[in-house]
Amino acid sequence: MKKLITTLLALCLTTTASFSDVKLGIIIGFTGPIESLTPDMAAGAELAIDEVNKSGSFSMGNVSGIRADSTCIDSSAATAAAERLITSDKVNGIMGADCSGVTTAILQQVAMANGMVMVSPSATSPALSTVEDNNLFFRTAPSDARQGQVIADILQEKGMKNVAISYVNNDYGKGLAASIEENHKAAGGTVTISAPHEDDKGDYSAEVGALAQAGGDILIVAGYLNSGGKGIIQASLDAGAFDQFFLPDGMIGESLPNDIGSGLNGSIGTVPGTDSPGAATFGDLAKAAGFKNGPFAMESYDAAALMLLAMEATKSSDSQVYKFAIDEIANAPGEKIYPGELGKALDLVKAGKDIDYVGASAVELVGGGESAGNYAQIEVQNGKNETVAYR
Repeated sequence: MKKLITTLLALCLTTTASFSDVKLGIIIGFTGPIESLTPDMAAGAELAIDEVNKSGSFSMGNVSGIRADSTCIDSSAATAAAERLITSDKVNGIMGADCSGVTTAILQQVAMANGMVMVSPSATSPALSTVEDNNLFFRTAPSDARQGQVIADILQEKGMKNVAISYVNNDYGKGLAASIEENHKAAGGTVTISAPHEDDKGDYSAEVGALAQAGGDILIVAGYLNSGGKGIIQASLDAGAFDQFFLPDGMIGESLPNDIGSGLNGSIGTVPGTDSPGAATFGDLAKAAGFKNGPFAMESYDAAALMLLAMEATKSSDSQVYKFAIDEIANAPGEKIYPGELGKALDLVKAGKDIDYVGASAVELVGGGESAGNYAQIEVQNGKNETVAYR
């Protein structure tokens, strides 16, 4: 076994007398501006939990998942929910949160104070790359620093030099808009305007008026598909301001083309995704389990799996112990592990063998709990989000 895990195991065996059942908190926005995405995300994490339980190879008993609502946007509600998970439900790790602002709040106000590991499947703000975390924070989705590069590449390939940006006025929107602007300008493009919008407004005509006056070949909407981002697009179409949109990850989901209709056809977007063997296998497992392989569902499965495998590797459900094994589990060297193989992975770890957890989303952690990241390039065709390439 890798030297670090061996050392941790020796320490743990001297301090842990017995094992008890394990609980994972699943805290994502079951209400709020991405609520249409979260059922599949939760189901992804619960699929990993169910697989581990059915394997009979987990040393610390039965694993249960406990859901909590982050709301995606209300930091007070999110931190209160996280506090309940830790103090009342006694969870051993947190799968989440989802949106960057509430994730940062939970990390700084709750997780660090309680020494609790968090693995987010979808918090992508570049600011999370450098925030103090006491080695407790990881993410299986890539930073928007990477997404900004990918978006700039696609815009350049399509000859879209002049772009307008509307971004949700929070950590996610600000970080993503800044990354897009920096990379697009570096590629020789022009940003005609980069303006914030608020969620849950009834009227976005003023925002769209400013965007229309600035103009551009395409409007990039760095927001949320069930709230302000959708409102900006609908108001733009109603006013005839823009007829093509770029949709970053927070805007990708079935509900948006369903809600907007044919006016969204021809729009393009990006969302974390891969064409790896693990992604195909996960899609089959999700279908068999009765849910969709929607945005961030793969990353949610991987987030839960990484924590449970790290616990097994260290023979400890204590965050202060198993947090040091997560990077080791996620990366080479070792036998590659894909969805449906968690029982095999647990057996290998118990036998002292190295594993390289590839999972559903081709996980590779590149330092500080960061995911290297892969993206699917999306086009809206005939009212559906279609994957046309991977990057």
